[in-house]
Amino acid sequence: MTAEPGRGQPRKAGDGEPPAVAPARLRRLSRWLVEGLREDLVALYVESRATPPGDPYRRPSRQNFLNRLTVDMRRPGFAMVIAETDSLMGCAFGFPVGGDGSWWLGFDGALPRSIEQLTESGNAFAFAAILIRPHPGDRELARRVQERLLTDHQTSLSTTLVDRADRPTLAALHSWGWLDIGELRRPAGATTFRALVLPFGERTTARLEGLVTMPGDGGPSGAG
Repeated sequence: MTAEPGRGQPRKAGDGEPPAVAPARLRRLSRWLVEGLREDLVALYVESRATPPGDPYRRPSRQNFLNRLTVDMRRPGFAMVIAETDSLMGCAFGFPVGGDGSWWLGFDGALPRSIEQLTESGNAFAFAAILIRPHPGDRELARRVQERLLTDHQTSLSTTLVDRADRPTLAALHSWGWLDIGELRRPAGATTFRALVLPFGERTTARLEGLVTMPGDGGPSGAG
């Protein structure tokens, strides 16, 4: 999973800082339109993945991003939403999770029953990437593209897997409302992932209350 925060924070008008950017327009793209936007998406990926000096996490390459995008575009139900002003400001894309439970293969321990039920009912959607160009309103824009994708698919739960060593991405997702439910490792895979979910709607949020506990409480905890 790729999910990157902007480095800026919202500022008050008149405090001597640059004015906030104009509200971005959201647009859903077909596979054909995504093909024509590959270079812009790579540029957005590179900018959103800017790594602070000394960050120990090794970033994937441009080619790895394109390879993963190509694979995801072939999945049934693939969807992408972009945010744009006079340039591309952000995007999110993913695909529906099958109800057979294969998405959770390799989960460490017992999968929470509420997550299992939502998956079996076909109400889960996997985010493959959330890319947001750094700017003062990045968190609000991340919320908008996530909600638009979930609304379009009429799903009530989203999920994603993040390399547990990728702390910048984990921190970004936590700040955007994602909940950490535990670790997952694919059979024969070398990477250990943190499994995260994002409830959508009051009923789903209520079902997941208490699912995530703080460090020291004896349950799953988020990485910062």
